[in-house]
Amino acid sequence: MDTTDLLLAIFHHLLVFSLAGIIGAEFVLIRGDLPAATLRRLVGIDRHYGIIAMLIIVVGIGRVIFGLKGWEFYVYNWVFWAKMAAFVTVGLLSIIPTVRFVSWNRQASASPGFQVPAAQLASVRTYVRAEAFIFLLIPVFAAAMARGYGY
Repeated sequence: MDTTDLLLAIFHHLLVFSLAGIIGAEFVLIRGDLPAATLRRLVGIDRHYGIIAMLIIVVGIGRVIFGLKGWEFYVYNWVFWAKMAAFVTVGLLSIIPTVRFVSWNRQASASPGFQVPAAQLASVRTYVRAEAFIFLLIPVFAAAMARGYGY
């Protein structure tokens, strides 16, 4: 048994579960009104979202390079590429909410009476819902990969 592979797998899974928690937190926080304190919290949570996503990529690359299955398993596995496509799609969908959270937070800081425009909030909710839905595909593809599908 390779300890490096085990540690990379553990860290990778903990990061992915953390990202799921962050998406869940954003989903809950945008359901209601968005006072200034909630906007600040969203910006902080979203910052962690970006950090964790980058760590997932770094650790994932480590798993491909140093993992027991070898890089060939991943490069030639269509399920791996489907998982990567889902991850990239979630990342792309997160751009609009991130930009909005930062913008709203700046506006709320500049103007204490700032109210998030309803249409923009509805749009962000749609993006976060889409992120959550597509994120669900990632563990599905991971479970298929772990069982040898796609290779």
